[in-house]
Amino acid sequence: MPALDTNVLVRYIVQDAPSQLATAKRLIRRCVAEGSTLFVPVTVVLELEWVLRSSFAFSKEDVLMTLSTLFSAAELTFESERALEVALQLFRKGSADFADCLHVALAAQAGEQPLWTFDKGASKVSGAQLLAKA
Repeated sequence: MPALDTNVLVRYIVQDAPSQLATAKRLIRRCVAEGSTLFVPVTVVLELEWVLRSSFAFSKEDVLMTLSTLFSAAELTFESERALEVALQLFRKGSADFADCLHVALAAQAGEQPLWTFDKGASKVSGAQLLAKA
């Protein structure tokens, strides 16, 4: 199964580079026509959220909508998909960054909790715990 890098998904989503967008669309159409799904590593999703927010000024709501749409796309298969869905829900409901929500969700998926952190924002996520400084 072929995999996608962050930059391919960014071009497809923001459509800011016409030639790269056309190439990305051709790849996706070809894979779909062949009956292949495209694999998206969890690290790509993490980077994608960061790029959309920091480079393209996506709001939290825009990020939530974009990731929700991607997660429901039949053409895509995600590494740790259940953890990504949990992270998205934690992100939707709370004030922590998506990355922190994903760290907690992946730790929970592995059966390893709490996620100890010095980050006060991250510690508000269910499954995380603030590590007090000595």
